[in-house]
Amino acid sequence: MVMRRLGVLFVLLATALALAAAPATAQEPTIKPGVGSAGIDLSGLTVAQAAAKLDAELAPRLQGDLILGAAGRPWTLKMADVGLKLDSVRTAKRALYAKVVAPQPVQVPAALTHSRIAVRSFVENVAKRVYGAPRDATVRITLRKLYLSHSRRGHGLPVDATRKAVDAALDDVAAPRVLHQTLVTVQPKVTAADARRIYGTVITIDRNHFKLRLFKSLKLAKSYGIAVGMAGLSTPAGEYRIQDKEVDPAWHVPNSAWAGSLAGQVIPGGAPDNPLKARWLGIANGVGIHGTAEDWSIGSRASHGCIRMHIADVKALFPRVPIGTPVLIV
Repeated sequence: MVMRRLGVLFVLLATALALAAAPATAQEPTIKPGVGSAGIDLSGLTVAQAAAKLDAELAPRLQGDLILGAAGRPWTLKMADVGLKLDSVRTAKRALYAKVVAPQPVQVPAALTHSRIAVRSFVENVAKRVYGAPRDATVRITLRKLYLSHSRRGHGLPVDATRKAVDAALDDVAAPRVLHQTLVTVQPKVTAADARRIYGTVITIDRNHFKLRLFKSLKLAKSYGIAVGMAGLSTPAGEYRIQDKEVDPAWHVPNSAWAGSLAGQVIPGGAPDNPLKARWLGIANGVGIHGTAEDWSIGSRASHGCIRMHIADVKALFPRVPIGTPVLIV
């Protein structure tokens, strides 16, 4: 019995001696004096304590909406939509390892994250809502007159600049949550000067009054008498462009009953049996403007679909009409 008690006392004594010999547990490091984040003093706190303080004091301040002012209206971005989060532990560690040069205080940036994809989506949606499309200059062609509608500038939100500004505001706790973005001017693709150039030359064909009108710089330059297609072979109505031009054109005779024995042949330019005299301005599907030896037919429906002109007239017209010239046939 005595021996057993001596054994227990020996074990207790050995344990006490071991504890006395063990080194003291290292103290957890604390943040240096004068260090904080977002105006919150973190001096003397451990990382865990600093993180808890940041969660309590800073995190609630980050949940307010961001307001983007554009086109005279406020557009609200909620923090839940962009997933704004504070990494308090990471911020506390920044504070712990901050270099301090006394007596200057140090403010470390808060570790914030958010969805940049959500910001882009928000900005692009606002951009669509405030966009004012520019209007291109246009020219309306009628038989007797051309009407110019002037261009108008539009406006739009500069998406990239706005996105960067919103991202920067969410990355900085000190940045204001109200942003204002001025719209930028959006230029039209076609100005009045462009339209005048595009429609520098225009031809209209008035089938009912047998008139070809030439417009230069949107003004009537010259009118010519013409013949158009006969019944059953009418000159086709519509909007076209001059496709090709040729001096003394060959005649590729169509395979049609009215062509008789000439059907499918090619009659050289200048040949007596070639009805395409002097000049050719092709429009579409074998229809074009050409001179004719049958001056008596001008002012009537006499052709097989083409527009006939006096030879002197088609020679005068030819150099004034570039390929690509718009042609309106009514």
